Amino acid sequence: MRERARSTPAATEKKSRDLQLAENRRAAYDYAVEEKLEAGLALTGTEIKSLRAGHVNLRDGFVRIEDGEAWLRGVHISPWTHTGYDNHEPLRSRKLLLHKGEIAFLERGVAAKGYTVIPLRMYTKNGRAKIELGLARGKRRYEKRQVIKEREATREMDAAVRRRVPRT
Repeated sequence: MRERARSTPAATEKKSRDLQLAENRRAAYDYAVEEKLEAGLALTGTEIKSLRAGHVNLRDGFVRIEDGEAWLRGVHISPWTHTGYDNHEPLRSRKLLLHKGEIAFLERGVAAKGYTVIPLRMYTKNGRAKIELGLARGKRRYEKRQVIKEREATREMDAAVRRRVPRT
């Protein structure tokens, strides 16, 4: 007799636990991201609870490499509301969990003029908090204007196609 492949409840439960916690949408406008990298985070208990509730802001975040370790700075994780006296500092530096080669890669990238490492998005993977980092170059003002102009042109073209207005 043949056995059918079954989807176990544990497998579907694990997939549902992976969720996006925060995204730095401003990064795509301010930076040209050239390389992406995944890193783990060293967090306290109240920080992970606050993250899962979605109380995180990546907008002002950046990465500094000091003494062979990568540190995430400027990311605001709100204090957990259901705790007593033992809560975390919202803007504290958080250690990134990366391999030595990945840290060296980021260090070489930052050494190039105009490049920085920024957080792009934060998510959970197999129940663990992860952050996607981007090695990015800051865009100039005229590059930002060009992006806006292209976006408006595509929006107008899409509207014209929907209306099916013949051009004269």
